[in-house]
Amino acid sequence: MKDEFLKKLIVPAETKIFMLIMDGLGGLPREPGGLTELESANKPNMNELALHSALGLSSPAGPGIAVGSGPGHLAIFGYDPIENEIGRGALEALGVDFELGPDDVAARGNFCTVDADGILIDRRAGRIATPQATRLVEMLNDIRIDGVEINIRLIKEHRFALVVRGKGLGANVTKTDPLVEGVAPLPATGLDEPSQKTTGIVNQFIEKARVALADEQPANMILLRGFDKLPALPKYHDRYGLKAAAIAVNGMYKGVARLAGMQILPVEGVAIEDEFTTLARYWNDFDFFYLHIKQTDTHGEDGDFDRKVKVIEAVDQQLARAFTLKPDVLIITGDHSSPTNLKSHSWHPVPLLLYSKNVREDGIAEFGERACIRGSLGIMPAKDVMPLALANAGRISKYGA
Repeated sequence: MKDEFLKKLIVPAETKIFMLIMDGLGGLPREPGGLTELESANKPNMNELALHSALGLSSPAGPGIAVGSGPGHLAIFGYDPIENEIGRGALEALGVDFELGPDDVAARGNFCTVDADGILIDRRAGRIATPQATRLVEMLNDIRIDGVEINIRLIKEHRFALVVRGKGLGANVTKTDPLVEGVAPLPATGLDEPSQKTTGIVNQFIEKARVALADEQPANMILLRGFDKLPALPKYHDRYGLKAAAIAVNGMYKGVARLAGMQILPVEGVAIEDEFTTLARYWNDFDFFYLHIKQTDTHGEDGDFDRKVKVIEAVDQQLARAFTLKPDVLIITGDHSSPTNLKSHSWHPVPLLLYSKNVREDGIAEFGERACIRGSLGIMPAKDVMPLALANAGRISKYGA
C-alpha cells in the first residue's frame, strides 16, 4: 500500500496495538516429517489465541529471499525493505544511543579469533563476556587515524559498533567478514570514490586493531560489515498517527525502532519476563508497542533446536500477562525464519497471528507453520501487516464515497 495513500486514510482512535516479534521465529522439522521448533513447543496461550485469530505467513522481501534482521524489521514495521535499504552498522550505532551525524559512516563489528596464519577460527570469539569486551573496546578507542574521528561503542558480548566521522566519506564499502570460518578476513573495498577514502581509513584501523589485540585470547582480531550512513524514514507518528514504543534488549533492534520514530523504553534486566514487565509498566502511555525477543534467533543460528523450543515456551508463559492488558490488536510473528538445521536466516515465510475483536477467526487452535499456511491471511508481504493491524484497530477510514 502506497505511503501517501495510506496516510490520507489514517484516523485517530483510542485503541492499542501490541506487536510481538520473536526474532527468527520460523523453522523447519528436525527430521523429515517431524515438527518445527514452533510446532514442537508447549504453548497453550498461543494456541488458544490462534483459535480466535486470523493466521498466515509473512514474506519479508519476496519468495526465495533470506533477509537480515534490519530489512526483516523494516518490512514488519510497514516499510518496503527493498526501497529502504539500511546497513546494519547504522542501526547498531543508533541502538547504543550514538548520535549519528550526516558525515558519519557506521559499521557493525565482531571480535573474532584468528590463528597464527590469520585464518578465522571463530567469527564470534566464543561470544566473549561483556566485561572482557568492554576492556577491548577501550583499547580500540585509543587507536588514532589522521583526519578522522573513530568511535567504538560496545553492543554486547562480541559485538560492537564502529563510527568513522570525517568529511567526504562514502559508505559503499564491502564487508571484511567472510561469514564463514577457515578463511582469512577480507580487506575492505570501496565501490566508489568517496567510499575508497573510507576504505583506506578502515583498513588502517583494522591493521592497528590487529596489532593491539595480538596478545588477546580469544578475541585477537575484528570483523566489520553493514557499512552505512544515517538514512531518513517517515516516522510512525507522522505515517500512522501512532505514539509508538519499543521494548528490546539488543542494540540493533533499538536502532531500527528509533529510526521508525519509536521511543525506546528502559528494560530493567535482560530476561524475557523483564521485557513484559516493561510492557505492563508503560501500557497506558502509548498506542503501539513493539516487543522484541532475540533468543529464538540466537538458538536458531546456533543450531540448538531444543533451546529454541524452550524460548518459545517461555514467551508463551509471559503472553498471559499481555492478555490482562487487553490489547485491541495483537500480532505475533518474526522478522524472518532461522531454522536450527540450517543454522542461518532462511527464505521461508514466517508464521503470523493477528488477533482483534474485529478479525475473522480462522478457528485453527494451533500456532505453527502448517497451521498458518491454512489460515485466511495466506502468504502475504510483511509490509502489509501494519495496514491490517491499523484497520483492525479502527485507525483507517473508508476510501472513497
